[in-house]
Amino acid sequence: MNKMKPFSTAALALTLAACDMAPKYVRPALPVPAGSPQGPAYPAGQGQAIVPADTAWKDFFVDPRLARVIETSLADNRDLRVALANVEQARAQYRVRRADIFPTVNASGSATYQDTPFSQVGTGRMDIYSASVGVSAWEIDLFGRVRNLSRAAQEQYFASVENRNAAQTALVAEVANAWLAMAADQERLRIARDLEKAFGQTLDLTKARFAKGIASELEVRQAQTSHDRARSDIAEATTLVAQDQNALNLLAGMTVAAEDLPAAMPDGDVTLSNLPADLPSTALLRRPDIMAAEHQLLAANANIGAARAAFFPNISLTAAFGTLSLGLSNLFKSGSDTWSVVPSASLPIFDFGRNRGNLRYARATYDAMVATYEKSVQAGFREVADALARRGTMTEQMEAQTSLRDAARVSYRLSEARFRAGVDPFLTTLDAQRTLYNAEQSLLATRLARAANMVELYRAMGGGLK
Repeated sequence: MNKMKPFSTAALALTLAACDMAPKYVRPALPVPAGSPQGPAYPAGQGQAIVPADTAWKDFFVDPRLARVIETSLADNRDLRVALANVEQARAQYRVRRADIFPTVNASGSATYQDTPFSQVGTGRMDIYSASVGVSAWEIDLFGRVRNLSRAAQEQYFASVENRNAAQTALVAEVANAWLAMAADQERLRIARDLEKAFGQTLDLTKARFAKGIASELEVRQAQTSHDRARSDIAEATTLVAQDQNALNLLAGMTVAAEDLPAAMPDGDVTLSNLPADLPSTALLRRPDIMAAEHQLLAANANIGAARAAFFPNISLTAAFGTLSLGLSNLFKSGSDTWSVVPSASLPIFDFGRNRGNLRYARATYDAMVATYEKSVQAGFREVADALARRGTMTEQMEAQTSLRDAARVSYRLSEARFRAGVDPFLTTLDAQRTLYNAEQSLLATRLARAANMVELYRAMGGGLK
């Protein structure tokens, strides 16, 4: 055993002092402006804003019903489970690759029984027993091939972790948007029912006036169109509510409790509203999808090092220490020790372009990963810019839609009163009905867009992971 120490010590020292053929990694410059876009569509900063990436989703979503649905989804959503399984797969592959850095020590034992007629000893029977511990063909990684392959596997594992995190942030936003869509459809159903009732009363009045000869059949048919449209929208909204619930159940991975489902569009905000109005581009580097793209880039960089190392000699070591005897009882006695050390080296001379092709492939993969990384940054920048532009005009749009709805309500009430008094024809009332109906729908769509914009801005800025 003492005779093998110099060999093992030297091999370990060579491994630790090995070269690294991978290029020095430098993060690509961000292919986007340093700050968020400026202009009339973008909001001005007001007050203290939260940092979305540091704000837990439980703190951001203030409606307890929505928070419970999100919590259920994070526990039972099947897509998230698949992402977690992918992480475990990548972790296992990294462990397998990392094990190649170290020698694999094997123990073996054998027994040979033979009988030869030409034996020079007293009998032709010979029993040989052996036991050994050794290392077989351990690659001494002088040029970093194995270490770079291990580093690439490690970066792939890190990328899978970030992909899982990206799946979580997307799931949180998707669940919130599905919940809000159901709330809006419930509100749409309520509006349709209220207007169907009001339009039904107008239709009954018009029919009564027609029976007395005061109104024409044309006015009856015109009143019928508004009433039938409301009835049709009730059927459509009922279907949408059922489909929204089915979508929520799929995202949650189970049937969502009835008490956690929205009955109408909430009057107040379901999220925190103090999101930042401006964000430096460097903050995008905290987004999980961009972090995953950078880990893929690091893996490609390590693969270049492994491809370069293939041009240099491959040095391996096979060594064994054991005991050998002619009798089982003498196997571990003094004088039966045996050892062997077999270093070897191989250098590619003619491989007909195999190593050069592998290196070109690794470099091309790296270039592709650079483009993928830059595209991820650009996509993230656009998502944030689009969400900020939507937010910048949302307040003005909400005020205008609310004023429009209020004016349409007053107009409908006045026109109906004048129609009942015989001052105006029914055409004026019909026009007011349609205007009110469209105004109610538009205001609801704006309220939904405002709530969804807050969710999207939170996600685009890296929120939803904590």
